[in-house]
Amino acid sequence: MPENILIIGCGDTGKRVLKQLQPQNNNIFVTSHKKDSQKQLKQLGISLIPANLDNKEDLEQLPTNNASIFYFAPPAASGTTDVRMSNFVQSLSRKNPPKRIVYISTTGVYGNCDGQWISETATLNPGADRSKRRLHAESLIQEYCSSNSCEFVILRVTGIYCLEKLPLERLKNGMKVLHPDIAPASNRIHADDLANCCVKAMFDGPANEIFNIADGNPSSISDYFIQIAKIFHLPEPELLNWEQTEKEISPAMLSYLHESKKINIDKLLSVLNIKLNFPTLIDGLQNCFELQKKNH
Repeated sequence: MPENILIIGCGDTGKRVLKQLQPQNNNIFVTSHKKDSQKQLKQLGISLIPANLDNKEDLEQLPTNNASIFYFAPPAASGTTDVRMSNFVQSLSRKNPPKRIVYISTTGVYGNCDGQWISETATLNPGADRSKRRLHAESLIQEYCSSNSCEFVILRVTGIYCLEKLPLERLKNGMKVLHPDIAPASNRIHADDLANCCVKAMFDGPANEIFNIADGNPSSISDYFIQIAKIFHLPEPELLNWEQTEKEISPAMLSYLHESKKINIDKLLSVLNIKLNFPTLIDGLQNCFELQKKNH
């Protein structure tokens, strides 16, 4: 058993992982920079380390020796390299390295694949800077682990959804989306399934592997919004053609619409031996709807 479990960047995914680990472990440490999140974690009795990942001195206080480390912190919002990951890797001991690092990356590292099915062996060709930062972080982890007797597992994750992340207000206020008949293929994973994958990758999965994380049933981002509207009894979004979309949709959303791929999860199911609770979008959204009713 490792000396410590460390969750770096304990946001939504971190808290879901924490929920699974906390009953069995008292040696859990987390970092979080958000004040409301810090307050919530303290109320749970978690050992909170208010480390700023942009500050190298803060990283020296992290209990990383022989630890199981979940690295969920995002890179900074600009550039093509992940300076935070660089700082983190430089802070790690060479004498007493972590036992294993589980890192959440993105399927964006594959870039645009024109709707093809993509496995973990596909060529890496990130187009967006946000994906280039993730690929840089992957390379830093692999370089450190290969030379310091530390294990890694990299999870290339698709769009994450759960009740708290659904665009319910935006749908209520009237959304516009690219017509699903011409929308590119996109992929997603329910947040609880992602948390299960993270825990499995840390404690039961093979070392030094990369896994695609998705539900294996791609559709389109437009279909995602339409299905939410149907299940939550909200106004369906207005459907646009490409010309209208380029004028009316935000640049950030447009960057996603210019990438199309279908994520193959055979390795996730057979090698990591994951059983998804929500293998389709409808399964996951129905769960979100039932959870909303229960909370109200």
